[in-house]
Amino acid sequence: MSDCLIPSDAASATIPIYGVRPAEAETTAARLCAGGEVYAAGCLRAQRFEGAAGSLAVLPGDNGAPSAVLFGLGAGPADPLAAGALATGLPPGDYALAEGFDDPAAAVIAFALGAYRFTRYKAGKPRDVRLAVPAGVDGDDVLRIVAGVYLARDLINTPPNDMGPEELASAALDLAARHDAAIEIVVGDDLLAQGFPLVHAVGAGSPRAPRLIDMRWGAPSHPRVTLVGKGVCFDTGGLDIKPSSGMLLMKKDMGGAANVLGLAHMIMDAKLPVNLRVIVPAVENAVSGTSFRPSDVYPSRKGLTVEIGNTDAEGRLVLADALALACEEKPDLLIDLATLTGAARVAVGPDLPPFYTDDEALAADLGRLSMEVGDPVWRLPLWRPYARWLDSKVADINNNSAAPFAGSVTAALFLARFVEGAGAWVHFDIYGWAPQSRPGRVEGGEAQSIRALYALLKERLAAGTLTGALGGSRQGAR
Repeated sequence: MSDCLIPSDAASATIPIYGVRPAEAETTAARLCAGGEVYAAGCLRAQRFEGAAGSLAVLPGDNGAPSAVLFGLGAGPADPLAAGALATGLPPGDYALAEGFDDPAAAVIAFALGAYRFTRYKAGKPRDVRLAVPAGVDGDDVLRIVAGVYLARDLINTPPNDMGPEELASAALDLAARHDAAIEIVVGDDLLAQGFPLVHAVGAGSPRAPRLIDMRWGAPSHPRVTLVGKGVCFDTGGLDIKPSSGMLLMKKDMGGAANVLGLAHMIMDAKLPVNLRVIVPAVENAVSGTSFRPSDVYPSRKGLTVEIGNTDAEGRLVLADALALACEEKPDLLIDLATLTGAARVAVGPDLPPFYTDDEALAADLGRLSMEVGDPVWRLPLWRPYARWLDSKVADINNNSAAPFAGSVTAALFLARFVEGAGAWVHFDIYGWAPQSRPGRVEGGEAQSIRALYALLKERLAAGTLTGALGGSRQGAR
């Protein structure tokens, strides 16, 4: 059990939390306060509590200690992560959800996500606010979701001196050992020998050797689900170097890899009936005499030649080889996550990762489930006419668009050239970072889209529709 969560029968006494709408606040307080209606109204006024979303009021008992808590749900649709405010707003104690929460499991997850702290380099205070997992809630599933998110956040928050390609591979090895998964790691010049020239090219400028991580788990007879995550452990921009301000958050450029490892933990811990494969190209995009250059041309695993229009568009290069590898086994569902473009942030901001797919049913299910679990994503179009902006005069494709428009779309179109044979493919252009703390979201590295994807897999597998709903024509290069 996470140190912020306790089993419902583990605490000798818990303080109940009541979720209330504004119209219910005073009547609920009066029912709970021994002092009666006038006393209860005074307690609420003193704490300026009117039931607004995310607000809370502590009701004292006869001894002055908290006897109950009112948590405001607001008048409109509830934010699925609103209960994350409880983790930082409550006084010390053990608490339990009493009534008013339509989805207790979601509230517990939100609380735990709001309780996250990164303490590797700076010790935190002992945990003094804990929430009991209610009876009837699948505590094991709550814990695996929280653990997957915490894993992704921890990996992203780790500074690049302690999170290079080797350390990212070590994290994958640890995860594989925990779940008895098979794993292979290709290192350095062996990438050339085994057919990953783009991964090698991007990592060649760093003394920290690049890697290709390939993890497998599950029965071969089960539907094939492959996860690919961008693992650029630090991105200087290469010879097309970023300004210093542009490098400040570049430890998060392995956020795609961190998120697929977090999702893989959820899948394996739940023992979902899938044939899972996780592929992570892990590199550092550094500046040196061996860095790849603008105007260089490289082969790719798929056989397409790639002209380097910009060395700061390196993520799509390493993903190209990884996606080509993934497609060689024709997975039923191919998912890639990457902190790929700044253009995605301009389009939809930091909270809303755009995703791209040609599968209409998959897009609809992802949009619906992402809102239900409070892990929002938004579909953008794979607009094929923009692919002309990736044309090259000397190679099959350029890694940099010739036009200043639709940068997230053209990045997705670049990746699409390396996807062929998958039952369905979906690409997420995530930010991987929370710019500021809000309920359920702690400033720093962030898990994005993986709770929605986990919900999608569970729903479709339970219905027996993972392959059926994704069937039909397989994804093509154009």
